[in-house]
Amino acid sequence: MSRKRSKKPDPTPVQATIESLTHEGRGIARIEGKTVFIDDALAGEVVEFIYTRKKRDFDEGRLHQIISPSEHRVEPACAHFGICGGCRLQHLEATEQFRVKENVLLDNLRRVGKVEAETIFPPLSGDSWGYRRKARLGVRYVHRKERVLVGFRERGSSFLAELDSCRVLHPSVGEKLVLLGEVVRKLSIYRQIPQIEVAVADNAVALIFRNLEELTEEDKSILSDFGSTHNFQIYLQPKGPDTVNLLASESEPEQAGLYYELHDYDLKLQFEPADFTQVNHDINTKMVKRALELLQLDKDDMVLELFCGLGNFSLPMARLAKQIIAVEGDAGLIQRARENAIANGIDNVEYHVANLMENLDNMPWLKKDTYNKVLLDPPRSGAKEALPYIAASGARHIVYVSCHPGTLARDAGELVHEYGYHLRAAGVMDMFPHTAHVESIALFEK
Repeated sequence: MSRKRSKKPDPTPVQATIESLTHEGRGIARIEGKTVFIDDALAGEVVEFIYTRKKRDFDEGRLHQIISPSEHRVEPACAHFGICGGCRLQHLEATEQFRVKENVLLDNLRRVGKVEAETIFPPLSGDSWGYRRKARLGVRYVHRKERVLVGFRERGSSFLAELDSCRVLHPSVGEKLVLLGEVVRKLSIYRQIPQIEVAVADNAVALIFRNLEELTEEDKSILSDFGSTHNFQIYLQPKGPDTVNLLASESEPEQAGLYYELHDYDLKLQFEPADFTQVNHDINTKMVKRALELLQLDKDDMVLELFCGLGNFSLPMARLAKQIIAVEGDAGLIQRARENAIANGIDNVEYHVANLMENLDNMPWLKKDTYNKVLLDPPRSGAKEALPYIAASGARHIVYVSCHPGTLARDAGELVHEYGYHLRAAGVMDMFPHTAHVESIALFEK
């Protein structure tokens, strides 16, 4: 039996009023009682759209014409907006972006966690252009264009967008996407370079070329010369993350490591190019300061930090508290954290490696009634497994740094309803301007 082909939606434009935005930044309209998600439409607008997909429970569409624009609509600064999938909110003014993200956070807290914050912090914000210091850029040779494309994928597609530049990437890289494509095209294995990972430090810019085949000596020379010309540290990654290695030229056999500084605490943090570091250095600096202000640290405080990374919070806290016990699942990051502590003359931090998503009953560092304050900075999956241990630790103050409002809300519900904490305050941090990504920080107290 032949499979019935799905009928293409009618291309005739349809008028709609946009009621609100989804958590991903798409406009929400209702046509004959059915929800329609419309790309690039803003709340309060009257638009014409064209259906792109019809499903049983909802439909999707693309913006065709704006009949009555929102007062918050602005002209996107990037010529690739609407094609590139890297940013979804460039057409929305910055203050309204903050409001939308704050609403996402508060909606999750109410709906998922069944909690309300007593106080809402003003958003942490900074420069919204050239902020992105970490990125994974796709690389692909496109035969019909006869060029290698470097950048992000097209919106809703697996194809790479044809980008000349990227306004949100740090300019040292964002303005050189075409040059990156050209240097890859010169390599003998240009079809076997699927990705370039970017790491911008205070002192240098590192590029990790993922190479699926061995480079020739000529290839290495091409990349080395390119790095010298444009002040890039060039790394190769033939297999997994542990195979990342520096491509050093004979004239420059050694290059300085990467670091960023936290000037408020007189700290310099060394890191490897593939290590996790915060994307937005300006917001990271403000985030660390806010977290420490919320904890109100003094020299009597015993602090537990979970998901500590390479010391982004623990080392600043060590300047103010009696002792920090910091835990992380990645042994490489813990090694860097220990080295950073020594390099910065800090001796009141203990670092431990542990999988914080598993049972922690036998962890020697986790003793009942040991800590009075806790800082959490978990991944998107949250910190649910660690919450019973935190509650038993004696901590009366918890600062929770979150990169996913849904899991923060879930964990907030547990802390409030199961363990007797109060959600004193919460707010968003604009770590990723022009995107729908929501980073937030919350304070819990007993």
